[in-house]
Formats: sequence, structure tokens, C-alpha cells
Amino acid sequence: MDLLEYQAKELFREIGIPVLPSQCIDDPTDIKRLQIRYPVVLKSQVPAGGRGRAGGIRFVENTIDAIAAARAVFNLPILGKYPQVLLAESRYDADQEFYLALILDYELGHPVLLGSVEGGLNAAFARDHMQKVVIEQEFSPFYARRLAVKMGLQGKLIDSVSDIVQRMYQMFIQKDLDLVEINPLGISPTGEVMALDGKISVNDYALGRHPELIPLVSASINGHSEQPMIKSQLSELNLTNKPGNIAILCNNTCLAAATVDLISKAKGGPAKCLVLEGYASWDSPSISSPVQQLQAALQLLVESKGIKVVLVNILSNVAASEKVAEVIATYMLSLFDQTPVLGATDRGMRPTGTNSRPHRSQSQSNTTQQLQLESPSQLPHLVIRLVGGNLDSVKERLSTMPIHWNYDLERAVEQSVSLAKSA
Repeated sequence: MDLLEYQAKELFREIGIPVLPSQCIDDPTDIKRLQIRYPVVLKSQVPAGGRGRAGGIRFVENTIDAIAAARAVFNLPILGKYPQVLLAESRYDADQEFYLALILDYELGHPVLLGSVEGGLNAAFARDHMQKVVIEQEFSPFYARRLAVKMGLQGKLIDSVSDIVQRMYQMFIQKDLDLVEINPLGISPTGEVMALDGKISVNDYALGRHPELIPLVSASINGHSEQPMIKSQLSELNLTNKPGNIAILCNNTCLAAATVDLISKAKGGPAKCLVLEGYASWDSPSISSPVQQLQAALQLLVESKGIKVVLVNILSNVAASEKVAEVIATYMLSLFDQTPVLGATDRGMRPTGTNSRPHRSQSQSNTTQQLQLESPSQLPHLVIRLVGGNLDSVKERLSTMPIHWNYDLERAVEQSVSLAKSA
């Protein structure tokens, strides 16, 4: 799944890759509240290339021109896609423009660094001057400097570009990405480097390990009506301000509200309440699968401070109940490094995480793993209410963990409150 430019730059900023001052525009009237000094560049935020040639990038000198340009760009489809947001950004006069990228080559089984001194709009010309460095062993600054030297860079540019490449690799590993691209990387007359545009491809099968990326992916998909919508999203039900220690996970807002009420009536303290909207049957296809969403929800609740009990109340058919139980087992066992977070059937033919990043050091590997625990006693209690299905094998695999199974909701609530009080 490709992120939009403004989302990619948010991640660039987090990792320390320099980006220009910018502001997202949801409506042309937002231009009046623009906090960036003119001249400004307005960019259409659509998951498509060729925005400049199509008229989706406009340079403006004042507010009146910016409002008119914003209206035009909002109504301009690029490859059939209308932007739901524009990126307003300071204008930058680059003396040179480079191309940098880091991709995961599935045929080679290694990450590959790409670089060209001919960046910008002429992609074909950039490819003709492309340099490649395969990361065959544990990553070190040597690989970044090797790419810079192969690109023909000299002096301080070697150090500054190498630093950008190292940060790209750090983000690539931490977030389980398939692609990190900067095109162009602007070089000022004084040698300053600036990521003027960026592209990030998120590995869909790794989202279960990175819930922080799910809102970005969801926003990218939901912003374009011609693409399939995520039918199920992770949302939080607003509760009272009273602190509680029982977290709740349901697959329907009404079911979640009823569960909260029952816990309150039983003198329990509901805390976080996450809702997996739309998972009535668990058999409808979506970009972000129910497996990934459920794993992300479990991680958020299990790792939340002060939570003593997690009550999972998912009401669905027999097949879905068995699937939910299997996902819970896979996730819980992964906390003790007994099984991967996503099974082979969920990853399909695309290995992710530590399985797809050869020669990674132990310290680097830990950045993509979920919370690792030494003993089940460190876990909050899980009370799982599922109706129907053959769950005997799952129960046996999880028999050493503080997991409790119930078919009846009232009994599940009573047990949750009792466990929370005793804990």
C-alpha cells in the first residue's frame, strides 16, 4: 500500500530526514489560515505519478492566487483520482536534484539501495544513470557511502547523502517497508539536502506488527472512492472519565456499548474499548485484513498501562469464532517468540519482518517485534467470549496462559470484574 506524499514526509520528519515546512489543506478556504510564508507550492495528494505534468502542482505567490489554484487542483482528477487533501509547502530552489531509493528485492532476498544524480521529473533519464548497491550482509554506513561514491559525489555531499540513506534504511527496517523513495532530494547551492518529494510502500502483511501505520493506510484508501474501502476499521468507543482496568474488544458498536454497561453494573471499571466495525462475518475481503486489525487491537490493549483484564467479546458465526481464536493464539504465542505474528497462510507468498530482512543484527530485529515477555504472569488476564466453534486445540495451546473462555456474556463479564479486582 502506497502512502501519500504528506504521510511519507511525516515519517521522514520522525526519523530525522529534512523536509520543508508544510501544511495540509482540506478545503480551499483553509488557505486563509496558511502559516507558511509565500511563495508556496500546492501539491495534489493522490497515489499517482505525473502530478506535475497533469497540473496537480501549482506555484503561488499570494493568498488570492493560492485559493484559486487550490480550487482548481481539488477538481482535477489525476488518473481518475481526486485529491481529498492538498499539501502546501515552502518553495525550495534546488541547485541539484538526486534520486534515492531503498527497495526489498524479493528475487535477490536482500534490500537494495538505488541512487542517481539525475532526479526529478525525468524518470527515464534517472534510470539511465542509476547506481545500485545490494545489502548482502548486516547493514553498516559503508553501504550508504558506497552508493554515494558510485553516484559520483564528492566532499561533504558524500557525508550528507550517506546520512540520508542511513536514515532511510533505519525507517525501512523499523516499519517493515517495501519501498522508501526520495525523488527528488534537493541540493541547495550551499550543499544543504532536502527531501522535496517522497514515496513509501507499506507491506500490507506487516500491518499487524505496526498499528501506528494503520491510520495512514486507512486514510490513503478512504480518500479515494474509486478504490475499495476498508470495510473494517479500528475505532475507540468513548467511555467515562473514571479510570478503569478492564479493556474491551468487540466487533460492533452496539455490542461494545452493552458490554460496557454490563461491566459498570457489575461494579467493574471499564477502560479502553476498541471496536472492529464491520466484522460481522469475517469473510469479506478488505485491504487491511481482519487478522491484521485484530492483532493490532490486541497489541494496543495488552500493552496499555494499568490494564488488568482484556475482555474480547466477538459475536459472529462458527467459522469466524474459530478464526478469531486462532488469531488470538498466534498473537499470544508470538509474545514469547513461540510462533510468528502472522502465519504463512496470512502472509501469502510475501515474507515480511525478520523473515525477509536477511543479515539483520539482533538489535535491529527487536525493533520490528512485538512486546516480548518472559512469563505469562506478566500478561493481563484475557477473558474471551466466543459463540460456537471447535476451540479445544486452541485452548490446549494456550493452557499455560491467563486466558479464560466463556460462551455466556454475563458470566464473561462477572469473571472479568472478579479477575480485575483480585489483580
